[in-house]
Amino acid sequence: MTRVPLIGEERGDLAAFIARVKAERGKLINLYRVLLNSPTIAAGWLDFNSTIRYQTTLDAALREMIILRVSVLNGAEYQARIHGASHALKAGLSAEQIAALSDWQDSTLFSPAQRAALAWTDAMTRQIEVPDALHDELKKHFDDQAIVEITVLAGAYNMHTRVARALRIEPEAAANQQP
Repeated sequence: MTRVPLIGEERGDLAAFIARVKAERGKLINLYRVLLNSPTIAAGWLDFNSTIRYQTTLDAALREMIILRVSVLNGAEYQARIHGASHALKAGLSAEQIAALSDWQDSTLFSPAQRAALAWTDAMTRQIEVPDALHDELKKHFDDQAIVEITVLAGAYNMHTRVARALRIEPEAAANQQP
């Protein structure tokens, strides 16, 4: 059960912001319903994450791969359900690739560039300090801008997963998921 109330349409003073969330996310998802307990945090979160998700040079499949890998590592059902159920498939990942993200090192479904990004994501999530060898491998496939974007994306979704787990944000019912 979520540790703080889910805020929704009943808050008329938040109507403009709720309309913006719906426009950008398709609906008022539970994450934002929790964050609306602090409207300033909710607005900052939306701005930051909209930039990370929609205004970077990363291709959508790589972006979703990183998000799902962080979710797997952090045991975050909320993000895994939302991103695996709709975003990752739309971004071009196959169901097999999504399933293989739990043990990607033994899979042949990922390109060398994707493998470098996944290794980077694993190091950031598991041990924080990323070895130079992983940077060297990432640099073979991505320019400096993309490296920053991969790093910030992985960091942001580490934040997402930790907030969702700490506040026990429950996934929306499967029937109510955005397409």
